[in-house]
Amino acid sequence: MPLTDVLIRNAKPKQKTYKLYDSLGLYLEVSPTGNKWFRMKYRLYGRENRVSLGVYPETTLKAARERRDTERKLLDNGIDPSYHRQTEKAARADRAANSFEQVTRDWFVKFSPDWAPGHASRKLRLFERDIFPWIGRQPIAEIQPPEVLSVLRRIEKRGSLDTARRALFYCGQVFRFAVAEGRVESDPCRDLRGALPPVATENFTAVTEPDDLAPILRMFDSYEETPQVSAALRLMPMLFVRPGELRKAEWTQIDLGTAEWRYRLSKRKKPRKRVVGKPDQKTPDHVVPLSKQAVAILRDLHSLTGHGKFVFPTPRSNTRPMSDNAVLAAMRAMGIPKDVTTGHGFRATARTILAEKLYCRVELIEHQLGHVVKDANGTAYNRTAFLPERRVMMQIWSDYLDALKDGKGKEFIRSHHRKHGGKVLLFTA
Repeated sequence: MPLTDVLIRNAKPKQKTYKLYDSLGLYLEVSPTGNKWFRMKYRLYGRENRVSLGVYPETTLKAARERRDTERKLLDNGIDPSYHRQTEKAARADRAANSFEQVTRDWFVKFSPDWAPGHASRKLRLFERDIFPWIGRQPIAEIQPPEVLSVLRRIEKRGSLDTARRALFYCGQVFRFAVAEGRVESDPCRDLRGALPPVATENFTAVTEPDDLAPILRMFDSYEETPQVSAALRLMPMLFVRPGELRKAEWTQIDLGTAEWRYRLSKRKKPRKRVVGKPDQKTPDHVVPLSKQAVAILRDLHSLTGHGKFVFPTPRSNTRPMSDNAVLAAMRAMGIPKDVTTGHGFRATARTILAEKLYCRVELIEHQLGHVVKDANGTAYNRTAFLPERRVMMQIWSDYLDALKDGKGKEFIRSHHRKHGGKVLLFTA
């Protein structure tokens, strides 16, 4: 006879487990300890099997019958309910392991040891406060650009546009990590370029934290679209010249034997006053000492563009330099928004980190930036001054950038400080 609530409630335990049958394979199993399980017996492809439908009284008789009917629909379609449960369980585990939050935490565990503690905690706090509550549980492979944009809009609405843009940049790092891990096929953040309004600022935006600079350097190294642009991307943070000066560089200005690049500055902080009665003097060439890394990049590029005038010619003609938008477009294609950094911003990056982290003397950095530097008497220094010291500084800078890319920036700085006793590097006034 079919099961009833009264029959189930009054079923007493016996010395051995016994069964009370309902219909269509459903039965109640009563153990010697008094526990009661709803189960369903079924046969598929000539093979008998059982599947659990719940524990009484948490699962009622009505609920057990509904679950039985669901399982029988699977059987009608030739699907084994037990196997279906296993695959569903595995799928749930896979979704949990590949949720946006879990992938973000995997990314954080991998890279945060190389970040400053304060920087790491601020990054994680931004995710936990502004991103995880909305898309953290979603499988990362299912997240589409509009969903990411919706999260950014919430941040933007409270007036934190800069935070929204940084959130987009950090999310892009997570998605690119997931692409490399084979967890997603593409980065949806790349489709959100221009979706947020620009941040109003009078200065060029720049990355001044080594932990933010490292992933950008790695992205530049992996860029392979155009050889000229690839070389320019790698040289831009290394040489920290103005973007216009870099793209207009000519091979006649570069001496790979002496590892120097000499050119006339395109911009000056102050216009030089002409002294009446004296002939106007030429502005001396600006000298950029080339590190071993810079020379290696230029040697490789010389085999491709060395027959022409420009180091970075446009792909369509070797008689003109590449456009000022070529490098910028490549940066945007990699998901680096302009409120994070610009080509010009790498000058501020070098200016900040060389002084604050590597203890280089400010006057030397300013010389290398091509700025007018005056002594205590107000006399402008010769732009070709301090070349030996600047040559050392530029090599140390390139070595530090390599260490950052390898995740060893902290070790480099510690070794650097031990070597120089924590003093202003080599360059006393």
